[in-house]
Amino acid sequence: MSIANSSFDQLDSPQKVLPTMYDLPSEDPEEPGLPDSFHGWQGELCSATFYPSTYKRNRVFIGSDLNLYYDSNHTGWYKRPDWFAVVGVPQFYEERDPRMSYVIWQENVSPIILIELLSPSTREDDLGQGKRKGRQPPKWEVYEQILKIPYYVVFDGQTNELWVFQLQGDRYRRQQLTQPRFWIPRLGMGLGLWEGQYKDYHRLWLRWYDGDGNWIPTPEENSERERLAKEVAQQQAEQERLAKEVAQQQAEQERLAKEVAQQQVEQERLAKEVAQQQAERFAQRLRQMGIDPNQL
Repeated sequence: MSIANSSFDQLDSPQKVLPTMYDLPSEDPEEPGLPDSFHGWQGELCSATFYPSTYKRNRVFIGSDLNLYYDSNHTGWYKRPDWFAVVGVPQFYEERDPRMSYVIWQENVSPIILIELLSPSTREDDLGQGKRKGRQPPKWEVYEQILKIPYYVVFDGQTNELWVFQLQGDRYRRQQLTQPRFWIPRLGMGLGLWEGQYKDYHRLWLRWYDGDGNWIPTPEENSERERLAKEVAQQQAEQERLAKEVAQQQAEQERLAKEVAQQQVEQERLAKEVAQQQAERFAQRLRQMGIDPNQL
């Protein structure tokens, strides 16, 4: 999404040299760290399952707890969302370097979706109820009026409340969800609440799903599935080997039984032949003695 605001009007002026990503940090060292491990894990899960079917992987950038600089007239102003995604831009800065921050006047493309993980200290600001502190506008105003981010999501990890705001016109409208998930056509995927275990912690998590409604697996889950599939294939191959071995043993037993039967037939034939020979010799002796064996 192209950005159209007064911050870009001065970009063509040769007298104004704007800072680049290399000049703008991703964090303010004076700010406190993340409030808990959940924030980091939730961001990781969103990143690990974000695979838009409508964009190549190298044309997607994901930011988590990364400074987002949005005003070229105030280059020190930034917001630091818990998670956001931009599509249609290179994965790497200038196609080569990992991003140290996201500088909107260089990229000229806003995030398509941004997620804030609500905490007591940020609740009012996250939900658009915060007041301006100093000259810098609150995050709601930045996301809605300046960056015009199409989808803004707020998730309370304590109560599992989910808010989804979609930009309609120039204002965010809360979406009424019949179930805790929503679809983004432009991405060919959706975001919803999934109950399961991640990082050995069982709870409700924000997670992406595909067009069939299936939760998109993480690389670790894919590896585990591949391992299990390989294990199942090996077990099937072993079962087939054993079945083949049993079939061979049965065939050998049938061959031996047939051979024994043939030997028995041959023995019976030989015994009959010997008996006939003995009877013929006996009859010949009788005839030599002048006795007709047929008269006996």
